Amino acid sequence: MRVVESVKKSLISKVIGDVELTRDLTILLLIGGLYALSVALSNTFVNVYLWKQSGQFIDLALYNLAAVILQPITFILAGRWAKRIDRVIVLRLGVISLSSFYCTVLLLGDNANRFLLVLGAILGIGFGCYWLAFNVLTFEITEPDTRDFFNGFLGLLTSFAGMIGPIVSGLVITRMEKFAGYTVMFSISLSLFVVAVLLSFMLQRRSAEGRFYFRRILEERKSNINWRRVLHAHFFQGLREGTFVFVIVVWVYIATGSELAIGTYGLVASAVQFVGYYTVTRLVKSHFRKTSILIGGTILYAAIFLIVFDLSFAKLIMYGIVISIAYPMLLVPYVSLTYDVIGKSWRAAEMRIEYIVVRELFLNSGRILSVLTFIFTITFFPEDKAIPILLMLLGGGHFLIYFFVRGIRFQEEKGGESYSFARQEKGEGDTGETSV
Repeated sequence: MRVVESVKKSLISKVIGDVELTRDLTILLLIGGLYALSVALSNTFVNVYLWKQSGQFIDLALYNLAAVILQPITFILAGRWAKRIDRVIVLRLGVISLSSFYCTVLLLGDNANRFLLVLGAILGIGFGCYWLAFNVLTFEITEPDTRDFFNGFLGLLTSFAGMIGPIVSGLVITRMEKFAGYTVMFSISLSLFVVAVLLSFMLQRRSAEGRFYFRRILEERKSNINWRRVLHAHFFQGLREGTFVFVIVVWVYIATGSELAIGTYGLVASAVQFVGYYTVTRLVKSHFRKTSILIGGTILYAAIFLIVFDLSFAKLIMYGIVISIAYPMLLVPYVSLTYDVIGKSWRAAEMRIEYIVVRELFLNSGRILSVLTFIFTITFFPEDKAIPILLMLLGGGHFLIYFFVRGIRFQEEKGGESYSFARQEKGEGDTGETSV
């Protein structure tokens, strides 16, 4: 038995590296993987589903605008709830809301385009609750030396889901009549979210006490330069994401007229991203984070010029491959750096929920501005000429991230230490107050 156990540990070590897998960390990864698979199966096609009903970019923009407006509002409310009830319960509320979204789409059927704002609002509420709880749990369950692994491995799961989800959905949707395939895939996504809810009952309960100091942490950016830089970086991250999240997938459909092409695009892009996340997780260390962010952001911006002047499916595939190489280089060190900044900020242990909420407020502010700019542009200018120019402007958001995070310096570089929630739960933490 000892030999078998030794071989098992050796194999696991070769796959994930020298990382201690705790029970909660493993369960959280599984929940994140189920979420990613559900989104890959259906959420990719929701925009196309609505596009086929209306054929108007303005409708998709309004649907996405409702989602990105409700998301930060929900984050603030969910943050208050997380201070009064268990964060795992907030996670369940998010998954249940996302399940309600797919139920509503299924019930509305061909009339879904008449309730765009309602659908966007439900989706935004679901995303707000889910990501508030998931981000806070990530912050608490991981330690500084396991965050790169967690973010990277979650990226691997997301990429794997992105490989099989869209291609399976594309095959099912194209082989079934009218919208029947969409109904099947939305139903499967609903089932996966139910499994995620059941898994959440296995997580250790994590309650928080005290008042919700949202304004105080918002004001913290005035005295904490690292925190201010992180918030500005997230605003510009949202500036790209707000519009690109729905324009690219619709462009693939416009270029091909086939949902299967969307699945093919997702398969190729996610396969490359899968390799990218694994490589970055194993190779990119903390001292190389900022350089990796710069390289990834630069490649992401340069990739836009593959598609803005001459749109074709072949060029969209090339674009998907390039950004799939760049995203892991940017996101793995960027997310880890963000959590490290929060972990070293004022009263991080008590105010961890507020830090996550404020971060998401800036991220979604960028998304809201992005979508509003898109709506303004297509309202007053011809879509075929204006959208490519707009993408070149908004697409620089990820490139600009580096110029905000490059100046981040930690106290530990002078002998300081980062706060770890996981260590505190094992009796190894400090009193909970850490200042920069």
